[in-house]
Amino acid sequence: MNEIAQDCLNRARGLIPLLEAAAPRIEAARGLPPDVLDAMHEAGMFRLLLPRSIGGFELRPSEYVQCIEAIAMGDASTAWCMNQGSGCSMTAAYFQPDIARAIWGPANAVLAWGNGPGSSAKAVRADGGWRVTGTYSFASGSRHATWLGAMAPCFEADGSPVLQADGRQWERTMVFPRHQATIDSGVWNVMGLNGTGSDSFTVTDLFVDDAHAVTRESEAERRESGTLYSFQAMQLYAGGFSNVALGAARGLLNAVMALAKDKVQLGGSEQLRDNQCFQQTVGYWDAALKAAKAGVLTTFDRVWEDVAREGAISVASRIAVRQATTFAIHTARDAAYHVFHEAGSTAIFANGPFERRLRDVGSVAQHLQGRRTHFETVGTYLMGGKPSLRWV
Repeated sequence: MNEIAQDCLNRARGLIPLLEAAAPRIEAARGLPPDVLDAMHEAGMFRLLLPRSIGGFELRPSEYVQCIEAIAMGDASTAWCMNQGSGCSMTAAYFQPDIARAIWGPANAVLAWGNGPGSSAKAVRADGGWRVTGTYSFASGSRHATWLGAMAPCFEADGSPVLQADGRQWERTMVFPRHQATIDSGVWNVMGLNGTGSDSFTVTDLFVDDAHAVTRESEAERRESGTLYSFQAMQLYAGGFSNVALGAARGLLNAVMALAKDKVQLGGSEQLRDNQCFQQTVGYWDAALKAAKAGVLTTFDRVWEDVAREGAISVASRIAVRQATTFAIHTARDAAYHVFHEAGSTAIFANGPFERRLRDVGSVAQHLQGRRTHFETVGTYLMGGKPSLRWV
């Protein structure tokens, strides 16, 4: 890890006490409060995957995900928003430099988007741009975003689809100031990751000029030559969200170990830390979390070398990232459950550092990135088959 990356990681670790203290407020507000956002921006946590050419750090994936893990040890919702905004920021590599600087130039700049395009989403060709309509859900971080993005299939003015050379419909990501969308903040009532504020938003016949529309991961449109931008955003989302889970599970383990130094279980006489069953649980899941983390970091380092050499990310590398990151999410989920159980009834109180982390890790595992079917994809590939690569 070079000096710049180490400094970013140190600053991420330095935010853990602030985030731990703010976590109940983040949970209650269902969004990141101003003091947390100020601290995150001051530390550059939303700029880690931005190109250096516009003031970003352009970290390697293995460096970046360690910063995510550190933030998640303090608060998983904050880390989730950080990863979502950072993954979106990779779009900067596809805009004209002056447009990218205008979007990400301000110190508080964040781009967010949600699931899409849905069945209603469309972008209709207009003079100099597109008329965009659609509703987008799970827009994590949209409450503090300065810009939003909407993915939409493209149509000509006469309603006919715009087709690519391979016959597939052309899809563009349209970027626009947040205030131009209608935000529905009443939908985000969930089990965990409450603080992500993953609202829905709608745009109706919104004009977006051509300068603010890109086809992400299009080689023809990519303007940055760094190795990072030969990755797809999917690999960075997978790595980041897996380390949200690992960081939150690690934070839970640390909290339970701190509790065990003083707690005596009901009906017992020894401190919990001296209980052999507790010791075995701690020893096993500490090792499991370390192994899962090492798997993600080692995979990303190996893939980085392959991408740097080949100039593109191969199917084999995409499969390797998918395997390592999904395994890490499942390991973190299982670790959180077993470690939480050892804390006994102390852990069930909402004002403690335990149950929120359990819910947060569980919610990460329910996400697309944690699907069990990813292992089927990996297994199909390993056995010489041709798996679907949509989520790889």
